[in-house]
Amino acid sequence: MSFKTNSLVNLNSGYTIPKIGFGVLLIKPSETVETVLTALEVGYRHIDCAKYYNNERDVVEGILRFLEKPGQTVKREEIFYTTKIWNLDHGYEKTTSAIDAALDKLSGYSKEGQTNRNLGYIDLVLIHSPMTNRERRLGTWKALQEAVKAGKIRSIGVSNYGIPHLEELLNWDGLVIKPAVNQIELHPWLQRPELVGYLRNKNIVPVAYKPLTRGKRFDDPQLAEYAKRYNKSPAQILIKWSLQSGFVPLVKTVHAQRMKENLDVDDFELSAEDFDKLGDKHENGVTGWDPTVYPIDADTDGNVNF
Repeated sequence: MSFKTNSLVNLNSGYTIPKIGFGVLLIKPSETVETVLTALEVGYRHIDCAKYYNNERDVVEGILRFLEKPGQTVKREEIFYTTKIWNLDHGYEKTTSAIDAALDKLSGYSKEGQTNRNLGYIDLVLIHSPMTNRERRLGTWKALQEAVKAGKIRSIGVSNYGIPHLEELLNWDGLVIKPAVNQIELHPWLQRPELVGYLRNKNIVPVAYKPLTRGKRFDDPQLAEYAKRYNKSPAQILIKWSLQSGFVPLVKTVHAQRMKENLDVDDFELSAEDFDKLGDKHENGVTGWDPTVYPIDADTDGNVNF
């Protein structure tokens, strides 16, 4: 495996984030511990979770078991753990409670005689989506800022935010800490040039979820041609495209061999021409929900499924 597992991207918070992350959406809690443990053994150092995924404690347990392995040389600070504040927990008081609940899960499963098992802090907490209202969104950010000051969280950011939602936050007079990342769906058929350009201008890192299009574009002729030309899988081509775009892609699989393949992308580079030709800059190839277009002045109770 040639991928450099210590490859990092600088965040505006002063911390760094590994260039490739491992996501756990839709992985059953009963399978999450072993999946996360395997991912870390393969070489991932960035695990992306959320309260909505219903497997936070299982993710933490997988990380703890990895760190507790006899002879382990990897330190806690080398592993990057992300979770998110779900829509129903928006607002200052609810978010404060949600942060405490996420912190309570940092001990993983309770084990007899092991009272000091704890990750200690969360590397990154995101607002999962903007789909409530201004008062609750900004109240959530206030709570997140306080958690950073208290040393409970290292970095904070947003997810699924469009430019209007970002403007609302960045222009708020209560803003003390800028969002470090915006996690959004990104791939060659959903390039979002305006939003990505805005993030670049504000020094906010684009984190790309569903960079593999959920496999929906694996039969694309251009992608198939590239896979053959570079002797790589379609997934590897898409991951490389994301990395060359300056994104931090989040990949997901429960298969150890695919985990390895998804990291093995450091030994080739897409040519400038091939990079530019892949996909369509103007296509809106959303594969699921798209809260980036949620009306800034709308108001929901936050109970949104995707």
